[in-house]
Amino acid sequence: MWKRVLLFMLVVLSVFAFAEVKKIVFWTAPNPNQETFWKELVEKWNAEHPDVQIEWSVIPAAGSSEEAILNAIAAGNAPDICTNIFSGFAAQLAEELDVLVAFDEEFGEEFWKLVDARKMRGILEGWKLNGHYYVIPIYSNPMLFWWRGDLLKELGYDKPPRTYSEIYELAKKWVVPKEKYVIRAVAGRNWWDRWFDFITFYYAASGGKPYIENGKAVFNNEYGKAVAEFIYTLFKNGWTAVDLGQDPFENGTILGQLMGPWHLNYTKEHYPEVYPHIVMTPPPVPDNYPEDKPIYTFADTKGLVMFEHCKYKKEAFEFIKWVFSNAQNDARWIELTRMPPAREDLGTNPVFAEYMKDPYFAKIAEAVAYAVPPAMITNTIDVQNAMTTYLMEPLMYLKATPEEALKQAVKEINALLW
Repeated sequence: MWKRVLLFMLVVLSVFAFAEVKKIVFWTAPNPNQETFWKELVEKWNAEHPDVQIEWSVIPAAGSSEEAILNAIAAGNAPDICTNIFSGFAAQLAEELDVLVAFDEEFGEEFWKLVDARKMRGILEGWKLNGHYYVIPIYSNPMLFWWRGDLLKELGYDKPPRTYSEIYELAKKWVVPKEKYVIRAVAGRNWWDRWFDFITFYYAASGGKPYIENGKAVFNNEYGKAVAEFIYTLFKNGWTAVDLGQDPFENGTILGQLMGPWHLNYTKEHYPEVYPHIVMTPPPVPDNYPEDKPIYTFADTKGLVMFEHCKYKKEAFEFIKWVFSNAQNDARWIELTRMPPAREDLGTNPVFAEYMKDPYFAKIAEAVAYAVPPAMITNTIDVQNAMTTYLMEPLMYLKATPEEALKQAVKEINALLW
């Protein structure tokens, strides 16, 4: 009898030995805090799912994550699933290269169950491409305006300015040419800087309307004109400047600027005396913007995609559901990264109550529902370089009127888009 039992056990063990272990290659952003988050989850999943193993690593070193992923696609060794994907890159992967899985098509009702479990239906609409959804957003960093509450108080203000005219009035009281300026109006000359100046201001002025719609630039309108006039006026009067020096907000060179949540730890560590005096507000708006209407802003947001070559799509999606259906995982994300998950219930879900005690995080979380991703276009870099050349630089250097700059920028961008 014992021989039979032993034989049976050997047969069972041989079956398991030769059973296929399904391996899913997973890349994530090369960021220490995010690496900790994913390492913990992958180890737990792998321990609980011996038949489906996640082979996790960070996106390989290259000029950018996008470059590394494109190189991997060309070489035939791209991952099955990958994070750190912004909307424009997702459009390139889905439209130009046709290498992404449309989650709603592939997984149908299961996908929508996940969307509702994570409370992200509204957020997801900003990621729609040609009627489908190729990205599961992971986090959404609303760009908010930081103000120096202590310096405003010295000027007699108990709250920051809300409108363009109020900023002009503040400038008249504060600005000293070549010494102090009212705000940073232009983030820089890099293509991505347009997310953190004109595009954010445009979303605020327009109530979150698109600046590119149906494949055409549409920002030569009342909202774009208001923003361009605002930026031009600040430079024309010497109330802002191109070069504001190192850490102008913390050093008191300016009273306010657009900032992302990631900058909080930097200010807290390097300028602890300034940190308690940060006052966060939505971006400034034109004078006629209704006071009872929410102010929209730009979402610095990245998401996760699945590639068409993934051999085990169903199993890969099970892992994705396992991660994002559990609110505790999003709580851990907040703890490690201090960035708000792409959820609409951060202020109401008791799982996040502890983090909402931080007034800065609470303010950021409150803005997630009104934070809009960039346009889902395949040539984001070219478009935003053109925005720099034909719109921002003429405004900064007073080489064109707002109307002239807007007209030329839209013309050049539409030539790229069409």
